This record gives sequence, structure tokens and C-alpha cells, in this order.
Amino acid sequence: MGDWLRHIVRFVVSALVLMFIGLIVPGFSTLSFVNALIAAAVITGLGYIIEAAVGRSVSPFGRGVVGFLVSAAVIYVSQYIVPAMRVTVLGALIAAFIIGLVDTFIPTTLR
Repeated sequence: MGDWLRHIVRFVVSALVLMFIGLIVPGFSTLSFVNALIAAAVITGLGYIIEAAVGRSVSPFGRGVVGFLVSAAVIYVSQYIVPAMRVTVLGALIAAFIIGLVDTFIPTTLR
């Protein structure tokens, strides 16, 4: 149950942060609410697949440089799945950093 809660919280946080990031980050398109939800679903799904394949070492709590770069790559690849999303490499790196910061302060596990 805690695992699903973590992914649901990550989904909601990602959608809200993606809308905000589009306003302030150069190289990242502004997304409508619906497109932000679609992008968050894609990012959450890709993150879940990568985490299942590699393990929790790329999760928000186990993130190092590799986890950060994987997150940026997931955001960058998402633009090819979400039609309204456009992001540069720099935009993906900044977005991964901001999402990682927000994800650090929002508890995503039950204690």
C-alpha cells in the first residue's frame, strides 16, 4: 500500500510542479492542466518501470547523480510521448532538480 501511495503522491506533485516549471524554466513549454496530468502520468509510469528494473537506488531517497540524470532523461523522453510538451536538455535537468527538491520535502511513504 505504501508503494502505491508514494507513486500517487509523486504523480500529483509532478503535475503541479510541471505546470509551475513551464512558467519559470527556460527550455520547458508551459503545460495546461490536462497536459501536465498526462506528462505526470508518463513520468510516473516511466519512473515506476525504471525503479522496478533497477531498484530503489534511483528513487527520490536513494538519488545521487545517477538518479538525478535518470530523472532528467525521463523528463526529456516524455516530450516524445506527450504532444504538447517541449523541453530542452537544460530544461529537463532544471525540472529534474526542482522535482527532486519538492519530492524531498513531501513525504511519500507511510511511517
